[in-house]
Amino acid sequence: MEVTDLIKSLSSHINPSKIQQKLKETGLDKREEKRGRLTSEDFVRIFKEMATRPEIYFLLARYSSNSEYMTTDDLLLFLEAEQGLTRVTKDECLDIIKRFEPSKEGRKRGQLGIDGFTAYLLSKECDLFDPEHQKVCQDMTQPLSHYFIASSHNTYLLEDQLRGPSSVDAYIRSLKKGCKCLELDCWDGPNDDPLIYHGHTLTTKITFKSVIEAINEYAFVASSYPVILSIENHCSLKQQQAMAQHMQTILGDKLYIEQPDENADCLPSPTHFINKILVKNKKLPSDTSEGYVSEEDEGSESSAENKKKLNNKKEGSGKKLKLAKELSDLVSWCKSVRFVDFHTSAEKQNPWEMCSFNESLSVKLANNNSEEFINYNKLFLSRIYPNGTRVDSSNYNPQDLWNSGCQMVALNYQTSGQMMDLYTGRFNQNGNCGYVLKPSIMRDEISYFSATTRDAIPGISPQILHVKIISGHQFPKPKGSGAKGDYTDPYVAIEVFGIPSDCAEERTKTVQHNGYNPLFDEWFEFQINLPDLALVRFCVLDDDFIGDAFIAQYTIPFECMQTGYRHIHLKSNTGDTIPNCTLFIHVAITNKRGGGKSHKRGQSVKKAKRAKDYTSMKSIGVKNIDETFRVAIQPLRDAADLRDNVQTELVLFKENCGLAAISNVKQCIRLLSNRITSCGNGVTLTLTSRGDFPYLEAQGIIPEVLKKALISFDNLVGECKILIQTADSVHERIIHSQQAGLEWHEDLSNHCQTSGLKGRKLNKAMENFAWNIRVLKGQADLLLQAKNECLEYLRQVKEAAVSTGLAKPEIITNGT
Repeated sequence: MEVTDLIKSLSSHINPSKIQQKLKETGLDKREEKRGRLTSEDFVRIFKEMATRPEIYFLLARYSSNSEYMTTDDLLLFLEAEQGLTRVTKDECLDIIKRFEPSKEGRKRGQLGIDGFTAYLLSKECDLFDPEHQKVCQDMTQPLSHYFIASSHNTYLLEDQLRGPSSVDAYIRSLKKGCKCLELDCWDGPNDDPLIYHGHTLTTKITFKSVIEAINEYAFVASSYPVILSIENHCSLKQQQAMAQHMQTILGDKLYIEQPDENADCLPSPTHFINKILVKNKKLPSDTSEGYVSEEDEGSESSAENKKKLNNKKEGSGKKLKLAKELSDLVSWCKSVRFVDFHTSAEKQNPWEMCSFNESLSVKLANNNSEEFINYNKLFLSRIYPNGTRVDSSNYNPQDLWNSGCQMVALNYQTSGQMMDLYTGRFNQNGNCGYVLKPSIMRDEISYFSATTRDAIPGISPQILHVKIISGHQFPKPKGSGAKGDYTDPYVAIEVFGIPSDCAEERTKTVQHNGYNPLFDEWFEFQINLPDLALVRFCVLDDDFIGDAFIAQYTIPFECMQTGYRHIHLKSNTGDTIPNCTLFIHVAITNKRGGGKSHKRGQSVKKAKRAKDYTSMKSIGVKNIDETFRVAIQPLRDAADLRDNVQTELVLFKENCGLAAISNVKQCIRLLSNRITSCGNGVTLTLTSRGDFPYLEAQGIIPEVLKKALISFDNLVGECKILIQTADSVHERIIHSQQAGLEWHEDLSNHCQTSGLKGRKLNKAMENFAWNIRVLKGQADLLLQAKNECLEYLRQVKEAAVSTGLAKPEIITNGT
């Protein structure tokens, strides 16, 4: 036990049972006087065998000068070339060594050995999740309708919808998780004390007052952004008054009751409602002291299919409820109204009015009226709730509704599983504050986007996600797997969730009988067309002919993924982190135009080049407007050529260096430096400047393969130079065309109708106009992004040249 405890203290990630198994395999000295003892040499050997992970050792050997440890120069190169860090100093490298190198001698000499390197790769600094997104990092001053809002369905329940217990703790748990929209189903209780429970079922009951007290205490634990109380009111007039009294007395100034300006054209922002609680409920007209409203009931009809039925009902018919003025007065910016259709909403609905949709209706609208639903959600809040048939508290796929811009996609927080994993993954970003800014294409007033599209999205450059699943570590046995004995047969499934064209799934091979340290070593590639909306889920499963059993998972927004070598600290099916259970991966993200897919060695990109398919303008059907957009065709082509030429040369440079498309410029320069060094015979390579741009000057007899790489480098720098020098003028021409087009927007419908466009042709003209405006904005943004990328390439060249000795440090301060 002493040996086991000592090894465990030196390396906490090693499983004690594995240590004991290793000791048995090793066998202790059989001589009587030494039975049960290990020599220091035996202990060191066993510890190294147990603690050293070969995949990490080979990575260290690739970057270290002597294969035993990393110097500060080696570590600096690894951090910049692989981990994507910029402007790393030797002092920062020394700090890493001091914090992670276990040996005093290594720390003193500034050397990072295999144990320290392993500890560093397992630390938070090498986590897959970008630390920038662990705090609020998005614009929080936009209208509420521009955010996805973490929302809970029947928040009070701990289990199923029929017999499960209700609990105040359920509200506390949801608020601690970052939930910002809670549901309260309110019914009459004894002694004029309202209750919360699932009506007409056997669920237990809790008092309304106790829930409000818990909300008052925990509302802003996760963040100070607003909490919305979605009240389903079934109470009598007197008990409604009691509800209003409880909220006013307990919540006090936190309760936001200031009424909206009747001229308001959009919702206020989350920042406007800092530390405030909003009430979502029915509301009486301002000039009415009392009256009847339709009862808020998730089981009632709310479908557009029932429009005729609703219109045919006599005034006052249907399920009505007398609403207390005291409760009505607490409703400000979240007035609940019934949805009829999108045309009615566009004509009559106010920004402070919102609708609730059941799961079936919302999915139908998302599939059949995608563009209208997205445009609706730019201005109004939508709350989606599960179908009543989900009595087991199961959850639907929230991604389907996020794709249509729905803000409050309410799930049963008490039910773990894939859908809740996606939910947690979505809201882990932006500091887990409960609000996530929607993609700009879902927010812009004039933009065209359909959630069902499988085509390219105008103005957004597709990204290629390259993931290498390297190895796993300490996967636990799945629950209920006792019949298989002590073995697990793990494999990893990688799933991408997003718009339909982004959804994909791949899996590794199965590693037989090894859940402790399985080695996978497999690459996968995914095209992401709408990066802001995509989620990536890593799921570890036990391969079994009866049914694959869940082991662990981790879900992350695509935009929060860090590139390089990363450890994922996996989570259980309840969302808790499993100690020492990790997945070791490598991540690279490339631009599709840059050839995210590797070309076959020797196959020229230029030879395979086909006629370009330029993004162009669509016809409106109105001569003057079409002429306005026609002016933009040439600058759009110029912008596309500038970007494509740089990306083509970038791929050729990497190819001629013998590297894959996922590599970066620093790795290319490092490789050239190593090859020049190995040439000998007085061959040298020096980075100099031609004007403000870098130039690699070679002397001596250069091998032909290196000549090709140097020519490619010159071509790449040349194309970067052209783009950098001309991007601003092309960008200005595109923006000018966009602004000229926008001048038609205010009277667009009248212009179209004057030209004889009606019905479907009119709708198509409006769609094409939005498409054109979005294309112009998006292509202008992509061009500026390409300019910044070129500047980044040149910066990488200079920094890599200094670190490899091809240039002096002064080169970084000169030129671009």
